[in-house]
Amino acid sequence: MAINRKLITDADFEEALQRELRLRVFENDYIVCAGGNIVRFDDTQVVIQTSVSDITYFSREQCEFFEMKRK
Repeated sequence: MAINRKLITDADFEEALQRELRLRVFENDYIVCAGGNIVRFDDTQVVIQTSVSDITYFSREQCEFFEMKRK
């Protein structure tokens, strides 16, 4: 069973970056990215890499970020 934890603070994003956690990103209540890792983040955006050549920039204001864990 998967457990989702919402990433809100810089500390949440830093932990996900350091632990190389897989993420799920929602925008307008739709999944727009699943299974990627954070490459970097700042106050306005989060950069997620899902494969070697697939890097996407997401707005922290417009998207919701969730850590995907297996129980």
